[in-house]
Amino acid sequence: MEITPVDVPEHERVIEFKDAKLGLLGYVAIHSTQLGPAAGGVRMRPYDHPAEALNDALRLSRGMTFKNAAADLPLGGGKAVIVGDPATDKTPALLQAFGRVVQQLEGQYWTAEDMGMTPADMAQIGTETAYVAGLSDGDYASGDPSPITARGIYNAIRVVAAHRFGCAALKGWTVAVQGLGNVGWHLCRLLHDDGAKLIVTDINPEQIARAVERFSAKAVETNEIYAVEADIFAPCAIGGILNEVSIPQLKVAAVAGGANNQLATDADADRLHARGILYAPDFVANGGGIVNVATEILQVEDREAWVGLRLRSMENTMDRILTRARAESVSPHKVAASIVQELLQPRAA
Repeated sequence: MEITPVDVPEHERVIEFKDAKLGLLGYVAIHSTQLGPAAGGVRMRPYDHPAEALNDALRLSRGMTFKNAAADLPLGGGKAVIVGDPATDKTPALLQAFGRVVQQLEGQYWTAEDMGMTPADMAQIGTETAYVAGLSDGDYASGDPSPITARGIYNAIRVVAAHRFGCAALKGWTVAVQGLGNVGWHLCRLLHDDGAKLIVTDINPEQIARAVERFSAKAVETNEIYAVEADIFAPCAIGGILNEVSIPQLKVAAVAGGANNQLATDADADRLHARGILYAPDFVANGGGIVNVATEILQVEDREAWVGLRLRSMENTMDRILTRARAESVSPHKVAASIVQELLQPRAA
């Protein structure tokens, strides 16, 4: 195993790890440990180039700092990415090797489930490190975080609906959901049960067919989702999809979804605001997953009550952000970022 430091400004620690025999290549990015040990999942994707993987780790780890701070968790921000197709390249040996990388960081970084990973994978990683969460078994096991993530996003969408349409109930409103992975699927279930009409897209045609049957959803091609007429757009796939190309296409009143780093740049928040599209900051909306994982890291005894309290707190935080943004006539992203930066300011001794 080769572990090489990578010098990145504004990050506390970044490493590249690789094992040619196992076909393992990836990065761990620790953005901040100011509020506590860095926590964030490990993502496995077939990146086109190592530089793309590194950039993803850097963006996601910074996002985790904001997400953990916004959820008022005593955790910092970190993220890991592994280059490869989880359907064909993932092996027990590869996962165990990654576990040894995490262990060498000696608790600076806690890993958990993210895109391309499952609770079973966390168990494999956990054979080599104590710093893993999202396990299915154990005294404080939190399991799959996707349902809790989806619940937090659903709550955020209801807050957005109350601000934009004057009513939190979603019956009759149309939500366009991009991405039908674990989080997107659970979100669709919640929205459907609340009476919302769904327009969906995904790279997996079988998953689209399931959504059409299960939720009476309308399916569109992946490149058509931005231009559909809907009330709310819920991005639940990869990041960077709200940009100078996609934003002019949007025919929605609001955006609230589960994807990390939905804005390609901070300027895109202003583009949404200029178009009168209400944006729910993603690092506030999608914090349910890390709240669920935090119960394992922090060894919370009454997990259900603790998670419920944090989800209500996140909902109230979103309401305050949108209220303040309206009062100040600025993007909610600007307000949310300002609040988090205040939380990250060094405290007086």
